[in-house]
This record gives sequence, C-alpha cells and structure tokens, in this order.
Amino acid sequence: MNRIYTVTLNPSLDYAVSVENFRPGYTNRTETELLTVGGKGINVSMVLKNLGLESTALGFAAGFTGQEAARQLAERGIGNGLIFLEKGITRINVKLLSVEGTEINGQGPDIPEEKFALLEERLSELSAGDVLFLSGSIPASLPEDTYLHMMERLAAGVLTVVDVSGEGLVRALPLHPFLIKPNQHELEEIFHVTLTDRAGVLPYAEKLQEMGARNVLVSMAGQGAALLSEDGSVFESPAPAGKLISGVGAGDSMAAGFVAGWLEKQEYEHAFYMGLAAGSATAFSEGLASGAHIRELYDRIRLPQRGRKRQ
Repeated sequence: MNRIYTVTLNPSLDYAVSVENFRPGYTNRTETELLTVGGKGINVSMVLKNLGLESTALGFAAGFTGQEAARQLAERGIGNGLIFLEKGITRINVKLLSVEGTEINGQGPDIPEEKFALLEERLSELSAGDVLFLSGSIPASLPEDTYLHMMERLAAGVLTVVDVSGEGLVRALPLHPFLIKPNQHELEEIFHVTLTDRAGVLPYAEKLQEMGARNVLVSMAGQGAALLSEDGSVFESPAPAGKLISGVGAGDSMAAGFVAGWLEKQEYEHAFYMGLAAGSATAFSEGLASGAHIRELYDRIRLPQRGRKRQ
C-alpha cells in the first residue's frame, strides 16, 4: 500500500471572498466568504481525499490560526503531521474571487532550525513506494535549495512530486523527481521565453527532463496541459469546456489527479487525463473539486487515441 505525504512548509488559512463591483479606495462588503485551511500541499491532500486516497499533511503551524488549520484537517479526515512553532502565526491569505487572480498572501512564521530537523526526521521514515509531494513556496527563513536537501534524505524508491516555481524547482532536478508540474508562466520564467501554445512548451519541458525530471506535466490554464513522460510518450489536450469560477488550487488539483491516476493503473495516459480532469474540475468549482466532478470530466475529455512517442 502506497503511503502518501504532502509537505506545505508555509500553510495558510485562505479567506476567500466575493465582492460585487469591487472599488479600490472604498469600503466594499462581501457577498460570500469562506475560511479554509490552504497551501499547495494541503490542497493536494484534500483533492486526494475526494478521490478516495488517504494522505498525511506535513508542515509547520503556529498560533491561533495554526490551531484552526489543524482542526480543519482533522474535520476533513486528513492526517495531521503539522509541527507547531512557539512563535508567530500561520498566515492568512485573502483571495478576492470577483477580481480574477487578485490575492493578498501573508508571510507566515519563521521556521527555527531545530523544528525543521523534526520534519527531516519524519521524512527519513518514508520507504520505497511511498509518495511525497513537495509543494509551494519556500519561506524566507529557509534556503532556496530546501527541497533538494529534503529529497537527499529520502530512501531510494520514494516517488517525489515537486511543484514549486523558479530556482527551487531547478535545484531539485538533479535528484530526479518522479513528477514536476510547472505552469506555462513558470516555464517562461525559467527559460526567459514567451510561450503561446501547447506545442511551444514541449521543447522546454524536454529540457527539464534532460536536467533530471522523470515526468514533466505543464499546466496552461484554459489551453489545457501537456505531458512528457519518462517512457518517451507525449500527451497534450485542451481543457474541457466549462465556466471558470476560480483558478485557485487548480494546479494543485492537477498534480493530485495525476498521481491518483498513476497509482490506480500505472499508465501515464490515464494519469494525464486524470490530472487534466482534476485541475479543470477545481477551476469550474467554488473550492476544490469533488471526486464525482473529476470522474465526470475525465469521461468527457478522455480521447481514444494514445499519446505519441517523442521524435
């Protein structure tokens, strides 16, 4: 049985609000509001749970907001591996749903060296066949190569998923993560290029494979996604038709769906479409996708032809 762990170094409480006719400089009142535990790895755990897979959420928490984050994890039936800090508070992120892409993210607490060592001890307990998601930004109190050092402590055969932008991703590649999931804009930042379509991302995804990644899944919002798998197959597909409600958590959902699909059948084609369905289902939902919605979209977008081999 594969044990699944997600790491969120800087989790949050996400305060998602919608405001009709938002006006900067004026007092605005919310139409809807929702306070949920968040952070990229925790989002992954919640989508996995919706797909029937258990996981343990690892990371750090502090203060009264950290206590609420832990309470919500327990309420959702997600394993709580958060390490509590004596100082600071778990950050609050404000998501303004009615102004597309507008967020105000908190900084989060500093992570002392002795507390980080506790997380590393926990990671040393993982064994071959276990899955580890390393997701999200690295706090300012930790070095940029933190994920690299975490991966160095893992036993052989642990399947690592690295979903982080910029230098943190590049530095983790020499340890051959099972999956990386850059989005189009992150790919542009790494290689200093402008990309406009799925075909255009493939050469740069191949470069990331050459740098060490086993599988590269590139998300492109409304344009869909593309996958370069370690067996040489290439899969690409547009996103299914649907009404965009919020892109928050869509990338995390795609990573979760991909791994869920891989664990289910060990087929990259199935994993790719499960990932695309999960990311799209979250984009079309208020909050993270349900398992039923993911399966419905999967049945709709699954194509009869198989992926092509790289030339």
